[in-house]
Amino acid sequence: MLKRSGYADLPLHTGVVPKWLADRMKLLGTEIIEALLINYGKKEVLTRLSDPLWFQSLGAVLGMDWHSSGITTSVMYALKRGINERAREFGLCICGGRGKYSRKTPDELLYLADATGLDGTSLVNASRLTAKVDGNAVQDGFQLYMHNFVLSDQGDWVVVQQGMNTATRTARRYHWSSENLRSFVEEPHSGVTGENQGKILNLTDSAAKETRGSILSLTQENPDKMMKEIAKISNEEYALTFELRNDRNLRMPAHHDVRAEDVDLKRLGSVLATAYESNNQDFESLLLTPGLGPRTLQSLTLVSEVIYGTPSRFTDPARFSFAHGGKDGHPFPVPLKIYDESIRVLGDAIEKSRLGYNDKSECIRRLNATARQIEANCEPLADFEATIAHEKAHSKEWGGRTCMDDV
Repeated sequence: MLKRSGYADLPLHTGVVPKWLADRMKLLGTEIIEALLINYGKKEVLTRLSDPLWFQSLGAVLGMDWHSSGITTSVMYALKRGINERAREFGLCICGGRGKYSRKTPDELLYLADATGLDGTSLVNASRLTAKVDGNAVQDGFQLYMHNFVLSDQGDWVVVQQGMNTATRTARRYHWSSENLRSFVEEPHSGVTGENQGKILNLTDSAAKETRGSILSLTQENPDKMMKEIAKISNEEYALTFELRNDRNLRMPAHHDVRAEDVDLKRLGSVLATAYESNNQDFESLLLTPGLGPRTLQSLTLVSEVIYGTPSRFTDPARFSFAHGGKDGHPFPVPLKIYDESIRVLGDAIEKSRLGYNDKSECIRRLNATARQIEANCEPLADFEATIAHEKAHSKEWGGRTCMDDV
């Protein structure tokens, strides 16, 4: 299973997520997590969060820029606000955050351990070690500035943290999972891929075992000798292997706009066919939403895939931005009326499920199944440019908004 389950390289973006989007991200993100809990349980929620591709797809479906570094901090902040309000009910809690909030993680973990009976010392050590490994043991040029520790009341955990490389203007997001983790200091990475930046000091490599021992012994030496030995160690070449060990890692392109090559057009075509060409009266009657339009079905189909899709479905995260657009207007402005309808319909389905009425939840699941059937049995290639043009033509009608509207 997963150890350090991968990473994502993202262009470095600045700016603030506007409140009108942050509040909606909290609502829809929490509903998606709750749907996962109802259908699959806490372990599956943690497994999804430890998957860089699923995480990126979640951020895109929530209306964030499909590839920017801000997707990490904004999604984790939205989930922390939503999940922690219902921590006892969900059996999940998110600690840490960006900057000064990351340094509060140990105290938060000890508080949770005291409340749940978990081993607080082990949890704090896990938090510190994941940060030390990605910040120090693997010297790849990225300095950590965000650390989130997601903990279940069963003691399982996931770490999502991010570092910044100011020279290349990129950010790197690291994902860790407690499942089957054997060692923090030797080969903890189940798959590390990305652009080869040359030789780097990687003290987690199995070949560096003697070097790790040398570093420990240096703590007993005088400073002059210690500096000489460190210089010698730094000249030894322990390279990260940038082979494609698994497909759960992600390196996003520099261009900001969403392009046809960023999207699996057949998958997008199946979503559009489900929304615009299937008989949506069946979906309308089950969801009990009179006048439910195909545009909302388009969003709900992509939300359904985030909930019910298998890992192979998240290799093109940009496709999920066709649910609710992006705050910078790529691929189109965030359609607030559609976004609010998605929140309302999914929330109503979850509420009914709690009461034992699963028709609406099954209907949302069926959106994903229908799209999969169309993809498997037809050739539904999306007309990418026409799809974008259609969205922009109706943007005003659907309450389209970007962060530039606030300037």
